[in-house]
Amino acid sequence: MESARRLAKLCKDFRAADVVLLDLTELTPIFDYFVIATGSNRRQMISLAEEADKVMKEQRSGRLGVEGHDANQWVLHDYGDVVLHVFMPESRELYDLEGLWADAKRIDGDDTPVPSSEPDAESDSFPNSDAGPDQDAEEGTP
Repeated sequence: MESARRLAKLCKDFRAADVVLLDLTELTPIFDYFVIATGSNRRQMISLAEEADKVMKEQRSGRLGVEGHDANQWVLHDYGDVVLHVFMPESRELYDLEGLWADAKRIDGDDTPVPSSEPDAESDSFPNSDAGPDQDAEEGTP
């Protein structure tokens, strides 16, 4: 669950839209969670997916599979128990994963804080303060 929450927070940090975390533990033995987000452009989608790889590697959860890096509409990274889906808006609507997995429990990422991997971390940002796009804003520079 912690890995899924970290990925959901990362999506929000990268300004992805409509971030959804689905708990699939009661529905399938193949994976436990989907993190679904909408990107505004291809560059954002790829940057987010690449940063997700770094974060999951820090968690000792390497990527098992990847799809969509050559396409323009959907990037999927499979980390075993968590699968990250980053869509362009049209593809998200077309594939409608939330509808396909309508019986899954939606988890609100805002109600439970994501633990930091650094015990003395002072910010809400990801463990690497230089990893997210909000670094300058958090340091108080424009």
